[in-house]
Amino acid sequence: MARHIGRHLGGVGALTPVVLGRLLILLALFTLPVICHAQSGVAVPKIDIGVGQAKSPEEVSSSLQILLILTVLSLAPALLVMVTSFTRIIIVLSFTRSALGSPQVPPNSVLIGLALFLTFFTMAPIWNQVNQNALQPYMAHRITFQQATDTAVGPLKDFMLRQARTKDVALFIGLSKGPRPKTKDELPMHVLIPAFLISELKTAFTIGFVIFVPFLVIDMVVSVTLMSMGMMMLPPVMISLPFKILLFVLVDGWHLIARSLALSFH
Repeated sequence: MARHIGRHLGGVGALTPVVLGRLLILLALFTLPVICHAQSGVAVPKIDIGVGQAKSPEEVSSSLQILLILTVLSLAPALLVMVTSFTRIIIVLSFTRSALGSPQVPPNSVLIGLALFLTFFTMAPIWNQVNQNALQPYMAHRITFQQATDTAVGPLKDFMLRQARTKDVALFIGLSKGPRPKTKDELPMHVLIPAFLISELKTAFTIGFVIFVPFLVIDMVVSVTLMSMGMMMLPPVMISLPFKILLFVLVDGWHLIARSLALSFH
């Protein structure tokens, strides 16, 4: 039988008895839990999603809340970028990689993952406030959905106001041509979010410039040295890249950048 299967899988290679035995063991490992569940009578859960006719105003309200939650989940990546520290962190990390002169190392997946976890770390106190003051009371039916939404917006608004520059907030208040808010609670989110974003961009570019300076000095020293030696055909990047990596490792660059980013939001 092994030879018969091996002829059908000729493009893969000969299926020896050892390989066949390993395949049978893997098959047994995958099917054993299913057989055990079936014999023990444990019910496997099944998920059904259906659409029916609402028979009361409460069901209509619940359906609208579910639709709203699904809409918010679909916009979660954009909200993560707009109202959290993700924008500043990912731009600074991208500047660091560009300053090192290695556009592919670390890869984009590593940078985005690091930026996400640093975002979770810096935003954890705010999310804890939202969970304790808005989400948990709403899940316990102590407050309404509108009250939970208003309570959850408060910590986020305080965070964005601390990071946004007064000049940027005043710019979008003037562009909105609406009534001038007297307190921070009256400041609408559609004015605060763009002001917060451009403030984050300015701060991230400022940090990126500071990161670029020492690596630029290394590039200039290497270029001048190569020109003085008459080696003008040799690309300076090939010589400066090991020195920049060595300097970054010696000063523990990733530790310094993560620490600076975390402290910049306090």
